[in-house]
Amino acid sequence: MAAQLKQDEFCTVKGLASEMGVSARTITRDLLLMREQGLPIDADRGRGGGVRLDRNWGVGRLNLAYPEAIDLLISIEVAQKMESPLFLANLASVRRQLVASFSPEKRKRVNRLKSRILIGTTASTYVQAGTASPPKRLVQTLHQAFIDQELLSIRYRREDGAMSERQIEPHYFLLKYPVWYIIAIDRLRGAPRTFRCDRISSAARTGASFRLLPKSDFAQSLKDDDLRV
Repeated sequence: MAAQLKQDEFCTVKGLASEMGVSARTITRDLLLMREQGLPIDADRGRGGGVRLDRNWGVGRLNLAYPEAIDLLISIEVAQKMESPLFLANLASVRRQLVASFSPEKRKRVNRLKSRILIGTTASTYVQAGTASPPKRLVQTLHQAFIDQELLSIRYRREDGAMSERQIEPHYFLLKYPVWYIIAIDRLRGAPRTFRCDRISSAARTGASFRLLPKSDFAQSLKDDDLRV
């Protein structure tokens, strides 16, 4: 809530309660507690009055849950692999601090995940013109199944528009900016296949796990992707 108050010019107790899914009474109690802890919170009296955090105050240390730290670290790796010349100056330092926060076992797990994310050449203008951002819930399902090496049941729209039901093993993610692909084993065909994420209309986790295969088993699927890494 401190971060929210710092970020927004104007917040109300009612708005904060709605944003965080709690009662206005809970927000009022938490604001009082934050003041007792020394946070400089200003409040406007009267109907519709707002609350805010002093602009000269910082939120302090950033605390990340383990899954959030993994996502951030992998995002940093993707940015570096894309070799963008801007905004990369401090990423190495951020990455070192994140890695240092992991146990040795978790570091190994993160390194395995990073090795499963591939960067290709930028998508053609034709492909980019026909792409769209997948829904957030779908992205979260794909993301978690990828991390947990879990079989997915998907509904997929082919290039000709026909829909099909598939069960896939999401072994690798491929980014041909800005389009993401899943390099997978298609259980229906028993062979490697590439699926464009924005053409997946629905996805459900099955609870069944799969054994990760080496990149060499997908060489035929990747041979025309001009991989940089």
